[in-house]
Amino acid sequence: MKFWFFLLGFFSLNVVAQDNRAYKNPNLPIQVRVNDLLSRMTPEEKFRQLFMVAGELGKDSMQFYDGLFGFQINTLQQNQSVANQMMSYSAGPSAKITLDKINRIQSFFVYETRLGIPMIAFDEALHGLVRKDATSFPQSIALAASFDTTLMNEVSLAIALECKARGLRMILSPVINLATDVRWGRVEETYGEDPYLSALFGVSYVRAMESNGIITTPKHFVVNHGEGGRDSYPIYWNERWMRGTYFKPFKAVVQKAGARSIMTAYNSYDGKPWTANDYLLNDVLRKQWGFSGFVISDAAATGGANVLHFTATDYEDAGKESIENGLDVIFQTDFSSYPLFKAPFLNGSVKQKAIDSAVAHVLKIKFELGLFDNPYVSEELLTSIDIKKHRELAYQMAVKSAVLLRNENEFLPLNSNGYQKIAVIGPDADEARLGGYSGPGNNPISILDGLRHQAELRTEITYAKGCERLEINYLPIEKEVLFHKENNTLKSGLMGSYFTQIDFLEAPVFQRVDEQINFQWTLFGPDQRLPYDHYAVKWDGVLIPTESGDFEIGIEGNDGYKFYLNDELLIDCSKDQGHQVRLKSVKFKKGEHYSIRIEYKERSGNAWFKLIWNAKVAKNSDQRMNEAIKLAKKSDVAIVVVGIEEGEFRDRSSLDLPGRQEELIQRISETGTPVVVVLVGGSAITMDAWIDKTNAILDVWYPGEMGGEAVAALLYGKENPSGRLPITFPKSVGQVPLVYNHPPTGRGDDYVDGSGQALFPFGFGLSYTDFSYSDLTIKNKTFKEKDTVIIQFKVKNIGKQKGEEVVQLYSRDEVASYVRPIKELKSFQRVKLEVGEEKTLTFKVTASDFAYPMENLIEETEPGLFRIMIGGSSKDIRLREQIEFIK
Repeated sequence: MKFWFFLLGFFSLNVVAQDNRAYKNPNLPIQVRVNDLLSRMTPEEKFRQLFMVAGELGKDSMQFYDGLFGFQINTLQQNQSVANQMMSYSAGPSAKITLDKINRIQSFFVYETRLGIPMIAFDEALHGLVRKDATSFPQSIALAASFDTTLMNEVSLAIALECKARGLRMILSPVINLATDVRWGRVEETYGEDPYLSALFGVSYVRAMESNGIITTPKHFVVNHGEGGRDSYPIYWNERWMRGTYFKPFKAVVQKAGARSIMTAYNSYDGKPWTANDYLLNDVLRKQWGFSGFVISDAAATGGANVLHFTATDYEDAGKESIENGLDVIFQTDFSSYPLFKAPFLNGSVKQKAIDSAVAHVLKIKFELGLFDNPYVSEELLTSIDIKKHRELAYQMAVKSAVLLRNENEFLPLNSNGYQKIAVIGPDADEARLGGYSGPGNNPISILDGLRHQAELRTEITYAKGCERLEINYLPIEKEVLFHKENNTLKSGLMGSYFTQIDFLEAPVFQRVDEQINFQWTLFGPDQRLPYDHYAVKWDGVLIPTESGDFEIGIEGNDGYKFYLNDELLIDCSKDQGHQVRLKSVKFKKGEHYSIRIEYKERSGNAWFKLIWNAKVAKNSDQRMNEAIKLAKKSDVAIVVVGIEEGEFRDRSSLDLPGRQEELIQRISETGTPVVVVLVGGSAITMDAWIDKTNAILDVWYPGEMGGEAVAALLYGKENPSGRLPITFPKSVGQVPLVYNHPPTGRGDDYVDGSGQALFPFGFGLSYTDFSYSDLTIKNKTFKEKDTVIIQFKVKNIGKQKGEEVVQLYSRDEVASYVRPIKELKSFQRVKLEVGEEKTLTFKVTASDFAYPMENLIEETEPGLFRIMIGGSSKDIRLREQIEFIK
């Protein structure tokens, strides 16, 4: 490979030396090179620079003769639905093979295409590159929970180095959306609910990448969840509130960290899809904030303008609308969708100025990256990566991000109580889950293994699963038992007849064999020959069970169907009502033939339809629970490790622990054995049903590949918890959305059946020690535009162990012309203190720290009083004082 790389480099230098085209001259200004290249490009070549896909050259490499923006190389898993493709990643080849592949693909674009425009190899690296051999750090929400920007800088740099060493020049990260509704499935990918915290961690990530020659793509501009905490639902908040909150992290990464790419969201704002929002993409992002990079759509979001928002007639119209309103690059999951968009870009329908502007944005970045002059990456970078050091960083971050939520009577750490028999129970104890948008990690360590590794010689560690994270009571009927008849011969699958009408009176439009009835037609209809929201299907066939017994069989999905078994109407759900599960008990005999007929009518689209039964479902749920209970009874303490299910396109309507996990905690506690609960997941969990039955609760998020070692060290007391919540934990899902920095209500915020206050507030986290605050002094209590307010105070460790306190500074505008949040985080510091040690801390703030969108939405600081609040969380305020800004 080194010899091949040497030859490419040698040949490249000679070609450049002999090429007198201006865009090939590295000594000319980038804008001159961009203009020259633009003047030489055909309409086809221009549009290719506005199209990015997941894939590779494939067998027909010459289909890319006219170029391409770039590839996400061989990462997305095949045979996945569109929704799942966005979050499912394979490990791919080794780092060396990946680098070699990218270099070889790059050589095709440099030497085999007409103009030799290099491509950009891009990937995902939310909390570590999603590739084999790459370090998996704690999930993004955990990074934010550390409240440690110094350590975050080191983690960001490590991720950048691992990306660059593989030839990757663009990363579709970070997610800097504010997580203001914890029902949203992608809270785990964010840095929490606060704009200041999200901005700091976003800037840290972006700066490390961009300074190492890797384009970052902060996303999803600007909000990615709407009503009900649902992914991609429309946004209607007024722009003043948006600018004071959701805009802030994006503005920060553009102006303070130099982000050169921005990804739009799937949803719409004020009635316009983000992908085609001229005001936000052109006026706000470019003119007001000075963004000079390129804007890309989320995967398949441009076409989504006509499928989901109904604001475009077809893909061509959607592409035209987007590019003319500020989008630069259309991102699709594969190249096969390319023909759907291209016609208006070739026939003159799209404004030429908009096309040239978008292409120029892309070419400018490719020149800035040096791809035209140095298109390849040497494998020597790989040998310089210190994976051992990165693994240690992953451990440190896992330690600092874990949040101790409860510790009754100082039950933890375990080593202070001398327990010799420890029962580890729960589905997450031995899984080592890494969270969404994760690679495989390097030998991830589970919590169970971490506890075993660090246990003292006399300590006995035993394990029982107790329950599944999700209890599955039925499954889609497997294809192995479904058949249809053709010429009196049984063949696999059911025969489906598809109709454009819903009365079955006319002949079907087409027929096909469906191996299973396991469909979720949420974005499209079953076939292009059918309308999206008005069709019918009739399935006929034979069910041949492979075992005998009493089973439940039926349908999960939308109403509007009849299910016949042996020509008997088993379930009649012909009146449309909504999604539900209908099951009937049936006695089956192994090998018997049972005729099946299903008549399904879809009148409004968004269909979910599955033929289900419980024939293959595990029957040992009670047995698992009983084994865990017996184990707990014989132990000195039970560590119950439980978690949630979430992710992209996986929003939650309940914040309870899923399955039988809450029952597991309750029944273990009934044994009389002390219970420590370890929570795994990237969002808030409600606990009213079981919190009082526990001795301690530790939230470890998705703690990364070294998570098991870190969690064990925290539980045993080798490390002291110091993480803080970057999101608010509500008592009940009925309180959601609930954030600490909400606007004032005008009256109370309680409910007739309970408090409106949080279970655990933003910034909360316990320690194995205690801290006191004292001696607040403020210099320049009355300050002007150019003054610096110096705030000093003392923090002392008054407990029995060394530890770290996260000191937080909040403010409130006492009398504002426009309603603002009741409390706003302005700064924070980590301070490490030995037992009895006291330190003086200093915060420095200026007028700009108190600015807010005022008249004409211009940010400025309004004269008047501001309350300064200092403490250990947004609720735990220890010191307070007023300062006054005057003009």
